[in-house]
Amino acid sequence: MFKYLLPLVLFIVLAVFLYLGLSLNPRDIGSTRIDKPAPAFILSQLSDRSKILTEKDFLGKVSIFNVWASWCGTCRYEHSLLMELSRQGYPIYGLVYKDTVFDANQVLTRTGNPYLANAFDETGKVGMEWGVTGTPETFVIDKQGIVRYKCTGQLTVEQWKTEIKPLMLALEKS
Repeated sequence: MFKYLLPLVLFIVLAVFLYLGLSLNPRDIGSTRIDKPAPAFILSQLSDRSKILTEKDFLGKVSIFNVWASWCGTCRYEHSLLMELSRQGYPIYGLVYKDTVFDANQVLTRTGNPYLANAFDETGKVGMEWGVTGTPETFVIDKQGIVRYKCTGQLTVEQWKTEIKPLMLALEKS
């Protein structure tokens, strides 16, 4: 009897693990930056290379920090949501990741610019310090410059409504 029950028990255990695994987001590998200060950086701004953007620009307000590139197809899909959030007054900063000044500026000229400022990370070094694994990625930074949220992949309206907006409102009150 035991020899018949063992395969059944093993099958049930395996089925439970497979079921749980299918409910996970394979792109979400977490972040070691959550609840830690935003990594220090000093980068030239995309629109005016004589100006800089640093992690200190996030201080005093709850901000969105969006990592994007002109070559990123998925970034194009989330762009309209970022434009809408910008129109609503949410402070959005960008990190242009492993791109060229010309190509990135062309995209913003053609599609609109939702960013207060864009840091230009040509080599991707700053992106690596933030734990970026690809584009797009979006972070929420609180008033003290602490990273409170990370979205890997395209930012969706559903994520905005159910996760990010409530978080930003709570952080604004604190």
